Amino acid sequence: MQRFTAACAQFAITPMDAAANAEKAVVWTRRAVEESGAQLICLPETVTTGFVPDVGPHALWDLVDTIPGRLSEPLQRAAQALGVYVVFPSYARGAERGIVYNAAALIGPTGDVLGIYHKTHLFPTERLISTAEPCQTSACGWSTPGNDPVVIHTPLASIGLAICYDGDFPELFRAMAIMGAEVICRPTMLTRSFEIWELTNRARAYDNHVYMVGCNGVGPDAGGNYYFGHSMIVDPIAHKLAQGRGTEEVVFAELNPDPIKFMTYGTKTPMVFDHLADRNLAAYRNIMTPAKSRFEPGKRGA
Repeated sequence: MQRFTAACAQFAITPMDAAANAEKAVVWTRRAVEESGAQLICLPETVTTGFVPDVGPHALWDLVDTIPGRLSEPLQRAAQALGVYVVFPSYARGAERGIVYNAAALIGPTGDVLGIYHKTHLFPTERLISTAEPCQTSACGWSTPGNDPVVIHTPLASIGLAICYDGDFPELFRAMAIMGAEVICRPTMLTRSFEIWELTNRARAYDNHVYMVGCNGVGPDAGGNYYFGHSMIVDPIAHKLAQGRGTEEVVFAELNPDPIKFMTYGTKTPMVFDHLADRNLAAYRNIMTPAKSRFEPGKRGA
């Protein structure tokens, strides 16, 4: 991994105006580079539409595109012109109409799409429910899950991709760390509390000794949610290097390529542990067993 600056471009998305949002993503990517000199820029989840659509999966499929495609191309051109890496999160078309993935693509400084991740842990309300007739609203969900963690090895760093609710599932982040991730970007439109946002970013960074670059949007979506921003960058010993406010702005920090030599920041006490190397693998025999909480939630997702 090189020493470099990572940035979150935290801005409000115009609900369901995909073309306008694609252009706004370009404007904010340029602004992030101008303000911080960042070489890696992460944008908010579902940056082309907002998280909750006001249509069903078939109409959403019509609105968005494949990646690469017409919505990613403006940002691909900008990444090439600026010579930077950009995480572009968007709903993306699957092979059949009505199959829509909550996706995040890493665009490289050549303008090429280097890898695409499909969100593996869908929030219960977005998870597509099979119905006899095509659903015309978002009431029966709209996203189809992916099944594969993604880590892209670049000259800058080995970069893992996760999306929002994924951050509640430590196993996914451990899988990416085992695959060699040094930096994990987490584009988000979080509908829960700031405390959960901070906790999960810091815990996943510390669990796996990785940098977390968490970009949370601000403003409304078509489902009546309002997002609170507070994008943050966390280092591999759970220290917040940067945190945004609840408004449109760029959040950035320089990432040190040798970050776990000391037990905590501001001391010379040496780090004597490695959470990956110190695992007792025999203790995880049942990790793939289906389960549910012993406590019943207010409403269990399908």
